[in-house]
Amino acid sequence: MFTIHPTAIISPRAELGSGVEVGPYCVIGDGVMLGDGCVLHNHVTIHGPSRIGARNTFYPSACIGQQSQDLKYKGEPTFLETGDDNVFREFCTVNRGTLPGSKTIIGSHNHFLAYAHIAHDCVVGSHCIVSNNGTLAGHVVMDDHVILGGLTAVHQFCRIGAYAITGGCSKIVQDVPPYMIADGNPAAIRGVNLVGLQRASFPEEDVRALREAYKALFMRKQNTSDALDAIAQGEYGKNPCIEKLGHFVRSSQRGVTK
Repeated sequence: MFTIHPTAIISPRAELGSGVEVGPYCVIGDGVMLGDGCVLHNHVTIHGPSRIGARNTFYPSACIGQQSQDLKYKGEPTFLETGDDNVFREFCTVNRGTLPGSKTIIGSHNHFLAYAHIAHDCVVGSHCIVSNNGTLAGHVVMDDHVILGGLTAVHQFCRIGAYAITGGCSKIVQDVPPYMIADGNPAAIRGVNLVGLQRASFPEEDVRALREAYKALFMRKQNTSDALDAIAQGEYGKNPCIEKLGHFVRSSQRGVTK
């Protein structure tokens, strides 16, 4: 059913699915549920309560499901949930939630490179890449298909919209709108993520619409509300990407990166 190296330490209160491989010197704690086909290379630590989906791969020294680093945490039961087919490279850290019953949630088909950190209560979508030393502080929400550049640090409670990308060493202190490039310290919006949209086979009409929206929001001297109104009333106002971009900006609590 599964393969366990003799040096691994596994709690009797952990549950392992079919085909799980546990390598040398791994530690699996109480309340961990590993889905079918998960692979743990050597020296991986997974604590619970954590529910790990199928076919996730953990490279050496990844530390998953540890307690929140928030000083408010007092040992209450909190949780981590992941989807399927994620990769956690060397020394990745993922923390559980902080308040009783809270969760850190990770979707599917994500790739977390070496030393990536996902803090307490984060919500990460699917098909994302967090590059080396990318860091999400607590309560960050990252939508699907985001690429976080190496050494990017994201402030707590920020949101990163779908198909956005950040440059290496960026400091994110406000929300990054979907489809955009954010870069710098502090970060600024540098343009539309054209390469990412092309790779994802976005229609040319969507790309044109987003380029016009970028000009209105980030290049012209008008306030955000006026820019959004002008976009909504313009040629591309009913475009689904434009509607998603407008909703994201209007619903921002921290304000958006400019």
